[in-house]
Amino acid sequence: MSKPAAQVAPPAPKSNNLALWILIALLVIGMAGAGAFWFLQGRNGDAHAVEKPEAAATQPARYYALEPAFVVNLADTSSVRYLQADVQVMTRDEATGAALELHTPAIRNRLLLLFGQQTAAQLAQRSAKERLQEQALAEVRGVLKSERAPAKVEAVFFTSLVTQ
Repeated sequence: MSKPAAQVAPPAPKSNNLALWILIALLVIGMAGAGAFWFLQGRNGDAHAVEKPEAAATQPARYYALEPAFVVNLADTSSVRYLQADVQVMTRDEATGAALELHTPAIRNRLLLLFGQQTAAQLAQRSAKERLQEQALAEVRGVLKSERAPAKVEAVFFTSLVTQ
């Protein structure tokens, strides 16, 4: 004989651990994201740390002419060739500007040595002139760093470049 339907006990409810594990995983991911955000914003969470680079970009550019114009013998062996260059250095940092003025003799020396290594054939190409600008920028920064001076120089510009 079968038991009446009223006497059959319903199955015991299963504990649903899957929902608990999903909740824990979401909490861990959220905490990891918050930690990464805190770390990337500056370890103290200070909003001013994020604003500093933007503030530097809003400063006006300052140009410092390295006068008089550079005149050097080029490294050509077949004939005597010359380079005349007017150079200006750009920074947005006042302390770097003061350091540029203070260390102008050392900067001019390094640039004269750099310019004297070039040949007229190299300087006929635009890419070579751009590479020379990058090298000149590295030389200027190198002098300032060796003097433990601020070296926030953004660019070196040739306002005149003549080979003959």
